[in-house]
Amino acid sequence: MDFKIKRKTTKTIVTGSLIDTYPIDLQFYKIPPTENISLQEFETLALERLTLLRCLATATTLKGLRMYSEEWTEYVLSDLRSQGLKYYSKLCEKSGCGTQEIDLQARKKDHIAHFILRLAYCRTEDLRRWFVARELELFKMRFLTMKSDAVDTFFKLNNLSYTNISDDEKKEIMPYLRDSTFHQSNQNIESFKFYKVRFHEVLDLVKARKVYLRDGYAYIPHKDFISVLSAQYRTHLRQSLAIACRHLGEIEQDERLVALLKGLHQSYAGNDYTSDIKTTIPIESINSLSIKSFPFCMRQLHEQLRSVHHLKHGGRLQYGLFLKGIGVTLEDSLRFWREEFTKIMESDKFEKQYAYNVRYNYGKEGSKKNYAPFNCLKIINTNVGPGECHGCPFRHSDLNVLKNKLKGYGLEGQAANDIVDMTKKGHYQIACSKYFDAIHNTDLGIGINHPNQYFEESQKLIKGDVKLEPKKETKSSNINIKKEECLEDMDFEEITE
Repeated sequence: MDFKIKRKTTKTIVTGSLIDTYPIDLQFYKIPPTENISLQEFETLALERLTLLRCLATATTLKGLRMYSEEWTEYVLSDLRSQGLKYYSKLCEKSGCGTQEIDLQARKKDHIAHFILRLAYCRTEDLRRWFVARELELFKMRFLTMKSDAVDTFFKLNNLSYTNISDDEKKEIMPYLRDSTFHQSNQNIESFKFYKVRFHEVLDLVKARKVYLRDGYAYIPHKDFISVLSAQYRTHLRQSLAIACRHLGEIEQDERLVALLKGLHQSYAGNDYTSDIKTTIPIESINSLSIKSFPFCMRQLHEQLRSVHHLKHGGRLQYGLFLKGIGVTLEDSLRFWREEFTKIMESDKFEKQYAYNVRYNYGKEGSKKNYAPFNCLKIINTNVGPGECHGCPFRHSDLNVLKNKLKGYGLEGQAANDIVDMTKKGHYQIACSKYFDAIHNTDLGIGINHPNQYFEESQKLIKGDVKLEPKKETKSSNINIKKEECLEDMDFEEITE
């Protein structure tokens, strides 16, 4: 099934081979793609790009790593490889001008996927802000890994009239360059390329006192030249998203795209935990597992069920599919629910009103589908009515109730404060990650995207498959990141003030 989106545009992509269209890894994404692709490929490319951008966000907000540091870069590359996105890992690890078919296909996917996400993230200001921030991080990361010849090619292809200063001029001002170049220790300044640009093009570097200024010009080493390009790229992206928003009506005439584009920012692209269950969890061990390895949402449901011997439909569905996903068999699941419910009702009533739903979850009734356990985004965005206890406790619980629950689980002090702080800011999955670390007395900083992933990671840790990491102090690095992000969002008047 193929489709082609019609656009009103005067721009046309250069025809010819892929090497003509994609001569270099890094792009400004100025010309939209015009090729036909299948709907399945459309969705796959969108989810892979979204996974890439979320990986960048996790490295900074959750792991607390300094942006573009070796640790940050290694975490991103490792995460991409582990999720099967080796072509993105290659593009991010070393940007160049390779001519092999694998390089060209990677650039093509990168190009198309970027424009798909523009359509999904142009709808609201919050979505646009998140998309621009992540794409800027990606752009900077890739530029910083570019080889010298690739940088020159990039400038030429994008009509960027920037040339490095002559050796004579560099020699003349070398003492000043030594004093002003940021983090120049243990590096050979003489071998650096320096560019000369108007100071107002790099206000973030001027504000941070990272460059030498003379006669209205800033002298920028190659590693910091990204500030010039990122300012241009940010402006270009914001304008492009505004244009895309105006044309959404045309795009969404194809009904197949509407649901996908509207819900993409809430999409889950990881393991759905419907197959490859390697172990069977005996129902007798559920009580102890709920304390050690259940995420907060499932622990809350288990405790409610054990307390009142009943759950409403939303709770039964959320918890029942979770149990299925961790390896509880249908027979054990039926026995588990029957034993609890028949404490307050007759056995016949359970068989008539509730047993069918349990078998339905396992694909033995109705349409007989292999239903997947709910992921975090689905749980966070679900509706929770009065008297119900499903959903995400970080999203749907009152803060005082949440604090009391944490205290009841033995979590107090800084650990509880960190969880509550993330909850207040609306970072529910980060709050869940901090809950994981607090329960397991570690500092892994795992990005939690699925309750069954939480259970899986917990079991690995308990069995010794994952090495415990010591606590790290990340407060100062987070502050620096926030300052840099603020500078990037400022205009000329704000920074000069």
